[in-house]
Amino acid sequence: MRWVRTLSLLGVHAEGEIGRVLYGGVLDVPGRSMLEKLRYLEEVDDSLRRFCLFEPRGAPNASVNLLLPACEPGAHVGFIVMQPDRCHAMSGSNAICVTTALLETGMVPMREPETEVVLDTAAGLVRARAHCADGRCRSVALDMPPSFVDALDVPVAVPGLGEVRIDIAYGGVFYALLDPTRLGLEISPAHARRLVELGMEVLQAAQRQYVPEHPERPGLAGLAYLMFCGRDSEGLRNATVMPPGRLDRSPCGTGSSARLAAMYARGEAQPGDPLVFRSTIGTRFRVDFLGVVEVGGRPAVLPRVSGRGFLFSREEIGLDPDDPFPFGHALSDIWGPGLGR
Repeated sequence: MRWVRTLSLLGVHAEGEIGRVLYGGVLDVPGRSMLEKLRYLEEVDDSLRRFCLFEPRGAPNASVNLLLPACEPGAHVGFIVMQPDRCHAMSGSNAICVTTALLETGMVPMREPETEVVLDTAAGLVRARAHCADGRCRSVALDMPPSFVDALDVPVAVPGLGEVRIDIAYGGVFYALLDPTRLGLEISPAHARRLVELGMEVLQAAQRQYVPEHPERPGLAGLAYLMFCGRDSEGLRNATVMPPGRLDRSPCGTGSSARLAAMYARGEAQPGDPLVFRSTIGTRFRVDFLGVVEVGGRPAVLPRVSGRGFLFSREEIGLDPDDPFPFGHALSDIWGPGLGR
């Protein structure tokens, strides 16, 4: 075996959503901040993301979290979320995966009963409080970025569907929020394929028509995902549609934060409320509504998202110098028409 590149990764999932952690083989990425590093990966050199996410080393149903030296004072580590479509500023499930990996491998010393880990992200500092017992990271509570509504009841012209109204809100990235009953759907495993098909149609139409931008973090802009915001006999349920066309297996931390902002704007939640969001597969995030601040002159909620992470593998991936796919490949059979190449 002869490799000209070797990367070390840990397999981790948070409430069902896979967030592999890239902890070895990349020293750093150019940029003075995590946002600048993210933009470098997006605009200058996208080869690392494609190498890790595309076949044969990757798959459309996972993220890879790139660990980097922190730029902000007081942070333990920085990380960037790499996904099949692009790099993203923040993810709650991935932050839980990163925190769990850091503690259970000893990269950050574990202290019982609680260890605080400060993560430097392109969306700002995120404080993770890990509940630890018997040498294990049992759960992680994330103080998420201040989350706010950009617009409510926005009309989107969707080919084949007509006008669909969405809310646009920020929870670490920007979301289109939609009640699934407006499309005759419910959030359940039986509806998963249809949720993805219609959700991608609405998301792509919304992305063409609206480009929200963070008022205090220039360059953090654009709709990342669509999240269906459902309710059933057991309570609140989330289903985030992610390019190239799949559902988040977790209840989605940034999406839950964006949904909380919209609920507050509509008078459906108040500071102090403890909420529980369930995913399509039934896993749960607890979201505590800590308070309200201002971001760019608009009210923003402070969510604390809690969930569990689990390590399941340790692996190395590499590049043979004769490999005809040094940047991977993706076919539209499973990657969808937007990413197939």
